[in-house]
Amino acid sequence: MTEQTATPAVDDLDVTPGEGAAHDKEPRHPKAFYTAEATATGDGRNGHVRTSDGLLDVELVIPNPITKPKKTNPEQLFASGFAACFNSAFQGAAKLMKVKLTDSTVTAKVGIGPVALNRFGLGVRLHVTAEGIDQETAERVMEKAEQMCPYSNATRGNIPVEITVTAK
Repeated sequence: MTEQTATPAVDDLDVTPGEGAAHDKEPRHPKAFYTAEATATGDGRNGHVRTSDGLLDVELVIPNPITKPKKTNPEQLFASGFAACFNSAFQGAAKLMKVKLTDSTVTAKVGIGPVALNRFGLGVRLHVTAEGIDQETAERVMEKAEQMCPYSNATRGNIPVEITVTAK
């Protein structure tokens, strides 16, 4: 008899934070309300990635600081996701704190490099530009956003993440 495993439904994906994340309250239903699905094929970083809905469908290339590649790489995809997510968290934190934010942008830099023989790691720098508020308020909103952002919760304690904010 062969053993069969059921494919979990979207709602069955557990998103309970590990030890790296700190929360004020436990979520009532620690299940994913959305699950992205992407498949990588080919030669890994010199391959192809496509989401199940086809909205993202790109050829990948290994990052090379010397050449100007004509394809994207996983670090650019991660930087894009982290920047978008943190900007959303920053705006959400401002609303929760009743801060009248005019606008915000987040630039993410994701670096990759060796951490040991045949082992590589990532490092992230986020820079937030907050418009319509003062520097002290921007820093308080940034701290709240860092607790709210799923990417921050996923990376906390795992990779170095540096966040700065500038109020305009």
